[in-house]
Order: sequence, then structure tokens, then C-alpha cells
Amino acid sequence: MEKGPGNRPFSFSLEYHWPLFSREIPMTNIRLAVALLATSLALIGCGEDKKPEAKKPVAEEKKAAPPAVLEVKIGHVAPLTGGNAHLGKDNENGARLALEEANAAKIQLEGKQANFVLVPEDDQEDPKVGTTVAQKLVDAKVAGVVGHLNSGTSIPASPIYAQAGIPVISGSATNPKLTEQGFKTQFRVVGRDDQQGPAIASYLAEQNKPKLVAVVDDASAYGEGIANEVEKTLKAANVKVLPREKGTNKTVDWKAVLTKLKGRKPDAVFYGGMTSTAGPLLKQGRELGIKAVFLFGDGACEGEMAKLAGDAAEGFLCSQAGIPPMASDKKFLESFKKKFGEDPKQYSPFTYDAANLLIEAMKKANSADPAKYLPELAKISYKGATGQIAFDDKGDRKDAEITISVMKGGKLEPVAVVKAGKTIAFDEFVKGSGAAPAAAPAPAAEPAKDAEKKEEPKKEEAKK
Repeated sequence: MEKGPGNRPFSFSLEYHWPLFSREIPMTNIRLAVALLATSLALIGCGEDKKPEAKKPVAEEKKAAPPAVLEVKIGHVAPLTGGNAHLGKDNENGARLALEEANAAKIQLEGKQANFVLVPEDDQEDPKVGTTVAQKLVDAKVAGVVGHLNSGTSIPASPIYAQAGIPVISGSATNPKLTEQGFKTQFRVVGRDDQQGPAIASYLAEQNKPKLVAVVDDASAYGEGIANEVEKTLKAANVKVLPREKGTNKTVDWKAVLTKLKGRKPDAVFYGGMTSTAGPLLKQGRELGIKAVFLFGDGACEGEMAKLAGDAAEGFLCSQAGIPPMASDKKFLESFKKKFGEDPKQYSPFTYDAANLLIEAMKKANSADPAKYLPELAKISYKGATGQIAFDDKGDRKDAEITISVMKGGKLEPVAVVKAGKTIAFDEFVKGSGAAPAAAPAPAAEPAKDAEKKEEPKKEEAKK
């Protein structure tokens, strides 16, 4: 205890200053309490200064949060089993590539990042299956559809899509009826049979000048439709046409039909049908000794014919409702080859464009809602892998080209393009159409003798 004046003990009482205290407290203890109180206040102050810093990571975490994702389903329908599955898969690959590129571009719709998902279906080239898978896609709430490959499945499926208000674009169905039904949801990016049939028939009449032609079809909407157009055009050109012969889209034994035709000695035979039945017909025709020119529509205008018919495929003519794959955009061709390890077989450039058209219309409408982007699709003008694309009021592609090709050495070589009723040599078309120069076919091979002469020096150098 400290001492005050007069050596008396000094004490401080809080009795009258703080009712809780009723006894004297030494001054040393008071000083200690004050010091502790000051330290506590200082620590509290430091803690308050650190609070804003602790909140910063939370704010930063909110800013870094990924944008919401909008899943957009796009259906694709084609035969993925059966004799023409290779064409169906080729079509699917075109659509798949378009969606993968769109996802890589991180497209935004309605303020969200769109994730495009392909929903593939197999219609087996069967009209009944076609309607079943169409309803399946509607139930899956797809935003749009690419397909179907065949007219025979596209036509019965189209009312189902129309009723649901879902836009559908075919990259290969050519029967005129598809877009003549008046459905505002139906489009196609290839020409029609009433363009294709007259093109191949007129080319035959002008180049081969036949007097008698046999016409056969597979009784499908596509096969019968294009055969009708060919027959109509030939008759208008004063070419005699034999009574129609028929098979089915599953027929592979044509000997009875061909034996009958052989006796009539036609100068040309046109077949409306797909590769899986056209190949056997051509092979069996040659085996029976029929020397007529064989012609086909786009259903059999592809390289697989050389595998099915062998040497018999040499020299056949065919038409395609559009430009050939080799004339497609160079960037597309390179991307397709890199992705799938092969070149496009036939209509994959068109299904690629079809998928991109759906996506482009969605971008313009800033929505994947079919009701909102359908008007944009109807009035679209788009530069695709197959050229400039716009639709008429029926949903058909404006100014669609038709290509005529001949099979040589196991490969199809385009020889002419028919556009707006005018036939143009293929190399001239490539020069004047704005098609990518790199996509044009190689120059025609030089005569065999000249080629051999050029190879002789190389062979001699090799020997040395």
C-alpha cells in the first residue's frame, strides 16, 4: 500500500463512485485493469480493420462465377442401319460438326451460354418408323431438326413437326411434295426432283441422243417421284419410253426385270432409287449383257456404287440435287476430314449448312424458342459451305444447282451443273460461281500416252 502525506497509508475508495465496490482497491490493481482495458480496445479496433479484407474473396468469387447454360437440343434423322446407313451417318456427321463448332464459339442466347446437343435418330428408311422418331423428338422438346434423309420418311413426318411448331431442314430429301404441303416449318437446302429429273433427262437426250429408254423405280416417294420427272422430260423431247418397271427399296434381285428389258433393247435405263438397290441392278444388268447407258438420281450418285457394282459401274451417269462435295467450302472440307478421318460422301455439306441455318436464325432472334426464331429462318440469307442460301415462300432453296456426274475409274467426276435451266460445264461453273478454287477438281488427266512419256524420265532416274 502506498503512503500519502504524513506517512499515512493512501487508499482510494470507489464506494461513493461505483456502488458495486464497497471496499478499497489498491492503486496498483487499478493501473493493471486500465492497461488491460486499453489493450482489449486496441485488439477490437484491429479486428474491425480486417473485416473488409475478409469480404474481398467472397466478392471476387461472385464475379468469377460461370454464366448460366442454356441447353439447346437439335435432332437429326436418317437411316443409321441397313443398306444406306453410310449415307445416314455421313449426313449426321455434317450436322454434328456444325454443333461442335457452335459450342466452341460460345454462342450466347437470352443472356446464357448455349450448349447445342445433337439428338440422332434412326428412321430405317421406313415411313412408319419415321413418324415414330419424329414424335420422339417432339416429346424430347428439340428446338429444331435436321433431316430426314429420305423423302419417304420426311413427308409423313412433316405434319408432326408442323403441329409442334418445330422447324425442320432437310439436306437431302428432294420430292416436291415435301414443301408443297404448305407447312411453314419445313425447309430444304437442296434442289427438288422436278429440277433434278429434267436435268439428268435433258443431259441424256442432248449428249447420248437415245431413241428408246427404260424407266425403273423402287416404289418409294423419292424413287417414283424422280422417275416420273425423267419420263415426263424424255417424252417432251420426243424420246420413246418403255412401260414403267418397278421393284421396292429392298429389292436386290433384278434379274426378272432386267431380262424383260434386255429383250426390248433400250438405249438407256434410268433407275429411281437408293444405292443399296441401284448397285445390284447395275451389276446384274451388265452381267446379262445390257449395253445401255445406265442413269441414276442423287439416291445413287455416290462412291459406294463402285463397291456394289464393281467394274459394271464404269461410265454410269447420275445427278445430284446440289453441288458435289468436292466443290464445298475448303474450310469445311478440311474440318470434316480432320474430325472424321474421311471426305464427305454426298450430302453432309448440306446437313452442315442446315444445322448452321438453325443456329444462325436463333442468334438473330436471340432465342432458341422455335416460335421466336422461325420468322428469322424464313427470311434468312446465309453464306454456307454449299454457297449462298435463301428460301422461297415454300421453304425451298432459291436458285438450287443440279450437278451431273459420270463414274470413271471408281470415282464420280462432275461434268456439268444445271442452274436456272442452263447447263454449264463443271469447270466453268467453279470459275464463275465464286466456289473456293481449292475445292475444284483436279484438271482432266492428260491422254495416257502423253502421261506415260512424262513418267519415263522419272522411271529411268529411279533405275539409276
